[in-house]
Amino acid sequence: MKTNVLRLDHRQKRDARITTHVCLTARAFGADKVILSGDEDTKLMENVRDVAKRWGGNFEVDYKKNYDNLIDEWKNNGGEVVHLTMYGSQVQEVVSEIRNSTKDKLIVVGGARVPTKVYKQADWNVSITTQPHSEVSSLAVFLHILFEGKEFDKEFEGGKMKVIPTAEGKRVIINNNPDNE
Repeated sequence: MKTNVLRLDHRQKRDARITTHVCLTARAFGADKVILSGDEDTKLMENVRDVAKRWGGNFEVDYKKNYDNLIDEWKNNGGEVVHLTMYGSQVQEVVSEIRNSTKDKLIVVGGARVPTKVYKQADWNVSITTQPHSEVSSLAVFLHILFEGKEFDKEFEGGKMKVIPTAEGKRVIINNNPDNE
C-alpha cells in the first residue's frame, strides 16, 4: 500500500514551519510522499528534499495547486482517501478497516479551513481525539497506529547521516563513517 499525504492550502508566509513539520513527520513515520496545495513554496520543498537526501529513503514532496482534481484522480485510480479531522470516526474504531484495505491511501491534513467537499470525498473522516490540536500530531498518531509501530524499525537507505540512539549525548554517523561523529 502506497501512502501519500495531501497538505491542504499551504500559506507560504504563515505556514512554512508547520508544513515543513507535516512533511518531516510524514517521512519519519513511513509515508511515501507529501503533496502540497495552496501557495507554491519551492524553498520549503527544496529543504524537505535535502533532508531526504541527507537522511536517506525514497521520500518525495510535490506541489499541486488545485487539490480538488488530485482527490478525484486518486479515487479514479483506485485509491482511498483518509481525511484527518476532529469531527470524524474515532481512529481506534476504523483503523483496522483502513489497514485491511490494500488500496493506496491519500491522507488529507487540513489548512485554514477544510471545505465540505473534502469531507464528502473522503472514504474515511478520522478523528484523532475530539479536541483541537495540530495536523502534525494528528498525522503522527494516525501513521503510527496505521503502521502498528513498524515505522520505528524503518531503514532509510542511501542516507549520508544516521543517528545512533544513546541514553546520553548525541551520536551521529556521517557518510557511514563512525569516525565522523
